[in-house]
Amino acid sequence: MSRAMLSQYTKLIIGNTVIKAVTKILCAELAQTVEKKKKKRTIWVRNWMQRKGATHTIFKELYNEDPLEYKAVMRMTPTQVEILLNLIAPQIQREDKHMRAAIPARVKLEITLVFLSSGISYRLLSILFRVSKASIIKIIPEVCDAINESLKDFIKVPNLEEWKDIQVGFYSRWNFPNCCGAIDGKHITIQAPPNCGSEYYNYKGTNSIVLMAVVDHNYCFRYVDIGSYGRNADGGVFQNCSLYPYLENNILLPENGILVGDDAFPLKPYLLKPYKRTPTIREKIYNYRLSRARRIVENGFGIIASRFRVLGKPIQVKEETVIKIVLSACTLHNWLRITASRTYTPIGSTDYEDIMNFQINAGQWRSDIDELQSIHRSRINNRSKEIAEKVRDKYKNYFNDEGAVTWQNNMIV
Repeated sequence: MSRAMLSQYTKLIIGNTVIKAVTKILCAELAQTVEKKKKKRTIWVRNWMQRKGATHTIFKELYNEDPLEYKAVMRMTPTQVEILLNLIAPQIQREDKHMRAAIPARVKLEITLVFLSSGISYRLLSILFRVSKASIIKIIPEVCDAINESLKDFIKVPNLEEWKDIQVGFYSRWNFPNCCGAIDGKHITIQAPPNCGSEYYNYKGTNSIVLMAVVDHNYCFRYVDIGSYGRNADGGVFQNCSLYPYLENNILLPENGILVGDDAFPLKPYLLKPYKRTPTIREKIYNYRLSRARRIVENGFGIIASRFRVLGKPIQVKEETVIKIVLSACTLHNWLRITASRTYTPIGSTDYEDIMNFQINAGQWRSDIDELQSIHRSRINNRSKEIAEKVRDKYKNYFNDEGAVTWQNNMIV
């Protein structure tokens, strides 16, 4: 046999050996996979969940024996929970299966309310309610959807007559004519979605989406926009929210209707902001009167963040679920504020003025929580137009002349 033939024969033997070895490995791996599939699931539900089930939790005892503590945890009384449960139960109650009973609608609602009120992890919720984490991941967005749908009339955009009622409310309570609401935006800290780059990274060094809202004279959220990227805060969240084109085209507010905001917003004919750069006495009076009306939105955000503390913590879920969670918190806030203000926001909950002693007393929420992160001052289209400056000057003159209140000079610094 020649040297060339011998070399070729040797390569063939080696090649066959390698193929046999690889084949043997693949067959072994396949056998292991098949064996794993044959194995029966050891448990359907963990023993400590199974022992009593989701219907036997501490919250059932609180409901029956300590309604005040139950209210402190759920942010609403047992009666209010019953009303809400009756509204959403048809949407969230499932039929029992052959293998196991469905999780009761009441437990689903309580899981969601505890999560909204505290922001605790799904794992802790799983332990508290004897419900698997996998189930909770599905339950919370499901219940939030049901809340948002059932209570949608409490957070809808006002019609013309409702805007006028809000204007009357601002004038009678805050001495501010034609005001349709106070506007502000807050960062809601989230877990950055995969492969998002710096889209959600804001100037505070966290990842967030922005909750932009118009709040009325009664601390209710009248227009809500959720989901602008956190990074837009440095470039103009206001210009990127869904509210902006409606205001620019004069198709949202009634004639002469205006909003009040802080320095994060551009001065517009429909949006008033403070004077800066060493204001005169008359401008300080205007700033004080604007601040009285704008304090409404500060308190609105403060109340909702103190009642639904999930908003003040990084929300570790998908972005679409975050939006559902934030909207349901706003919806529940409005519902409770309108139907049960004495129990939801008792006296002292919000800032109030002591005009006899010329001071502002802080609402309870300011000592309960740290404020949500505010949006940054806009750098896009923030130059005031002449018509907007004339509107602001008109209000300045009004507050200093025929619209003056007796205590205002003592309140400015």
